[in-house]
Amino acid sequence: MRLTYHPYTLELRRTFTLATGSRTSTPAMLVEVEQDGIIGYGEASMPPYLGESQATAEAFLARVELSQADPFRWDKILDAVDHLAPGNHAAKAAVDIALHDWVGKKLGLPWHRIWGLDPEKAPVSSMTITIDTPDNIRARVKGAEGFPVLKIKLGSERDKEIVQTVREVTDVPLRVDVNQGWADREEALRMVEWLATQGVELVEQPMPKERLEDHAWLTTRSPLPIVADESVVRLSDIRKLRGAFHGINVKLMKCTGMREAYRMILLAHDLGMKVMLGCMTETSCAISAAAQLAPLVEWADLDGALLIANDPFRGATVHDGKITLPQDAGIGVERILDQ
Repeated sequence: MRLTYHPYTLELRRTFTLATGSRTSTPAMLVEVEQDGIIGYGEASMPPYLGESQATAEAFLARVELSQADPFRWDKILDAVDHLAPGNHAAKAAVDIALHDWVGKKLGLPWHRIWGLDPEKAPVSSMTITIDTPDNIRARVKGAEGFPVLKIKLGSERDKEIVQTVREVTDVPLRVDVNQGWADREEALRMVEWLATQGVELVEQPMPKERLEDHAWLTTRSPLPIVADESVVRLSDIRKLRGAFHGINVKLMKCTGMREAYRMILLAHDLGMKVMLGCMTETSCAISAAAQLAPLVEWADLDGALLIANDPFRGATVHDGKITLPQDAGIGVERILDQ
C-alpha cells in the first residue's frame, strides 16, 4: 500500500470567529492510500488551536510505513500509527479515513452499510453562526435560512446581544457553543437559565476544559443539556466525564478518526450520555467520513464543508440541515479539484 500526502489550505467563505480568536483559512493535509488500483482519500484539518500544522503533519506522515501492510488488518495498522508519536490526532485521522475509504471501496460498500446503519436515521445538522457584528450576524442568519437549527458561537461579553440579534431574524431552535468562554459557574448557570427562555436546545463547553467539578455543579442544576467539546478528545476521556456533562461532542480530527469515533459513541451511550457528531472547517472528505456515523448520534454539526470556498471533493451533502449520505463505496467521495 502506497501512502502519499500534500498540504492544502482551506479558504473560508467568511472570517471564522470564536471566543478564542479569528481566522480566514485552515491548514490541511490531504492524504491518499493506494493499492490494487484503488485510492482511499483522507484529510487532516488543523485549526491552529489544536496545536498541529502542515509541518507537524508532514513530519508525522513521513514516519508512517504502509508498504507491507494488509489493509484489512486495520486495527493493527491504526494501533501502530497511533503509537508512532503522541498527539498528531488530525494526522492520524487522515490515515484512518483514507484506510477506511480504501477498505470500503475494496468491499464495494459504504461504511454506514458495513456498520449496519440506516442513513435515514441521521439527525439534522446545525449551521454555525460565529461571533461577529450585529449586521453580519443578521446577514449570516438570513443566509442560513432553511436550516432547522442554528449553532451560535458565544463566550464574549456580548453573549446576550448576540442571541437577541439572532432572534430578530429567526425563531428556529438554537444550540450554543461557548468554547470555554465563561469563567464563573454561577454566572454560567444564570446564563443557561436565560438561554432556556430563548429557544436554546443545549450548551456546549461553557467553562474551561479542565474544570470538571464546576461543570458537574452546572450540569446538575442546568435546565439544558451541557455537552463536552474541548473536555473530551479521545476514548480514554469519556468515563471521567460521566456526571460532569450530559453528552459529548465527537470529532474525527480530535479522536484520530472513524475507528475511535465509533467506539466513543458506543461507550458514551453505554454510560447514558448523548452524543453530538461535530467537525472542524473541513472538506467534504472528512465530512463524508463523519457522516457515515451520523445515524448513531442524537445531534449533528457537520456544516464544515459549507464554510469553505475551495472544497476539492464531492461527497455527503448537508442541505437545509438534512444530511444525505452517498451510496458510493467507502466514505463516498470523489476528487473534483486538484491542488
